[in-house]
Amino acid sequence: MDLGLSGRGAFVAASSKGMGFATAETFAVEGASVGMCARGADALGAAAERVRSHGVRVSATAADLSDAEQTATAVDRAVQELGRLDCLVVNAGGPPRAMFAELDDARWDGAVSLTLMSAVHLVRAALPALRRSDAPSICFISSWSLKQPIDGLTLSNSLRGAVAGLAKSLSRELAPQVRVNTVLPGTIRTERQLELARAAGATDVEPYMRGLAQDIPLDRIGNPEEVARAVVFLSSPAASYITGATLAVDGGVIRAVV
Repeated sequence: MDLGLSGRGAFVAASSKGMGFATAETFAVEGASVGMCARGADALGAAAERVRSHGVRVSATAADLSDAEQTATAVDRAVQELGRLDCLVVNAGGPPRAMFAELDDARWDGAVSLTLMSAVHLVRAALPALRRSDAPSICFISSWSLKQPIDGLTLSNSLRGAVAGLAKSLSRELAPQVRVNTVLPGTIRTERQLELARAAGATDVEPYMRGLAQDIPLDRIGNPEEVARAVVFLSSPAASYITGATLAVDGGVIRAVV
């Protein structure tokens, strides 16, 4: 299937590793130029070179997505260097593992900045350029905790709903011009997932990961590339009649009917 992305421009946030990087690389494979950002300049530079190796233009800017000015600078630079913006992928590292009793106001404020306000900053910065596209789209990478809270992830469980409300509101507010969808990754083999395993007390993460897979109907942990393919499809003109949707890429782990 031709996704219709050749020659288009995409901006993928938090794209130096994990699902963000896999998404940026998948856009490049489909022929789209890619804007990238992440907090770590060295990791971002290495990731950008790998994406650039697919023969597309890449704009990479180190930025803290909780900072509105840094976010706007990264998006504006990408638009200038790529010449257009058709797809925005809203993505950020998830909040740390913690129970409610462990959380003071500072940690709540930090999680709000990381998870919710980063999304606000990205959409606000990208909208002017997206409105100039003939097929603009926004795709949020969220978490399966939106549908089924995960023990020990109180911050994520609480804030994913806020981001989902933002995405659904935008899908109506920006229609019919801009499509807005959300992907809910399940348990995916990323550095964050390994960090969560260690935070849960796992000294050897591989047995821990195999234990997680026992609750997944497909009987395995997902790969970042599997999430990326769903994100890129929903972002592409091939998904032209899909907006306001929430797609789980979770191996069937979510038990909710809707």
